[in-house]
Amino acid sequence: MSDRKLLNIELGRVRADQYRALPPSGLVLVLDNIRSAHNVGSAFRTGDAFKVDKVYLCGICACPPSAEIHKVALGAEQSMPWEHVGDTLELVRRLQTEGWTVLCAEQTEHAVPLQDFRREPGRRYALVFGNEVDGVRQDVVDASDGSLVIPQSGTKHSLNVSVSVGVVLWQLAAPAAAK
Repeated sequence: MSDRKLLNIELGRVRADQYRALPPSGLVLVLDNIRSAHNVGSAFRTGDAFKVDKVYLCGICACPPSAEIHKVALGAEQSMPWEHVGDTLELVRRLQTEGWTVLCAEQTEHAVPLQDFRREPGRRYALVFGNEVDGVRQDVVDASDGSLVIPQSGTKHSLNVSVSVGVVLWQLAAPAAAK
């Protein structure tokens, strides 16, 4: 059986100006001190794919313009809204006062397995992803509304943060995108 690959012009992708005009998804990314500009770029690109409303870059995160971010993001950092915030904990508290439910992607005592989590219609979620060494800061976990965990079966205890962003967004955004 032959299965021809589609050309880029056949994919029906939106332009950057059209992207910004799409209805909000109710999802934002919060990157907590992500050290690697490549991981930041990947979060932008993945966020674009799932129509994340905004990316918050906290603490030591690299910020656009950056050749390393651009190399991985492929321009998504130019079409997606983003903001640098000095402290993740301050941002979490601000988002909560604005009505966002803050969930950490982290291995905690009471984390909900990702496959068991269901978005509540009309609720907005801020998804916090931690850095490559220590994960999400404990004070940020403590202040959050809950945690989601990606079940794993192998010998390693974590995934690369860029992979985690993709897995979590696939689970939380894909059903909304299919509507």
